[in-house]
Amino acid sequence: MASDRARGAPRHTLLVLAHPRQDALTAQAAVRLRDALTSRGGHVDVLDLYAEGFDPRLTPVDEPDWEHRDKRYSDEVHAHMDRIAAADDLVVVFPVWWFSVPAVLKGWIDRVWNYGFAYGRGTPRLAGKRMVWLGLAGSTREHYATSGLGAALDLQLRVGVSEFCGIEDARVQVLYGAELSGVAEHRRPDRVRHLLDEAQHAIAHL
Repeated sequence: MASDRARGAPRHTLLVLAHPRQDALTAQAAVRLRDALTSRGGHVDVLDLYAEGFDPRLTPVDEPDWEHRDKRYSDEVHAHMDRIAAADDLVVVFPVWWFSVPAVLKGWIDRVWNYGFAYGRGTPRLAGKRMVWLGLAGSTREHYATSGLGAALDLQLRVGVSEFCGIEDARVQVLYGAELSGVAEHRRPDRVRHLLDEAQHAIAHL
């Protein structure tokens, strides 16, 4: 695949969506990103965790076993690992709930970013990929900055997940003020357009 990219082959992006409603602004952002990436000639594999019925619960079959380091996990998990491995770029779109990621996304990390694949056993298999975490938050940029919650989210995802698993080119982008209930009806279309433009800008470097 590296030689193909050297010849200018289109990049392959795994676009992960973690929201239960298809009409949510989070889902609209994912559609905007999918369209932007494909318009460049890239290939996009959309992984909608809710629509695909992903089970976020970690059961013993997918729990690392430190006495059996070569343990094989469930077929479902290996199928997700294959989709990650096939991608050049990873883009994860999610609502920021309780200043973190939704349970379905946390469970996806727990089950799929597992020992022997995302970390451990020599050279990280995810090294060289590029990654964007795109979160939609209801509160303001100022609130996240003054409270330290923005820095905490960045540390958790960029450092605690991406860099820990060998992805050095990773960033966390938050779209602030994404809760529209307090926005006057006639101003919402402009607000939505602004947020979606911000979302597209977040992947401009990919």
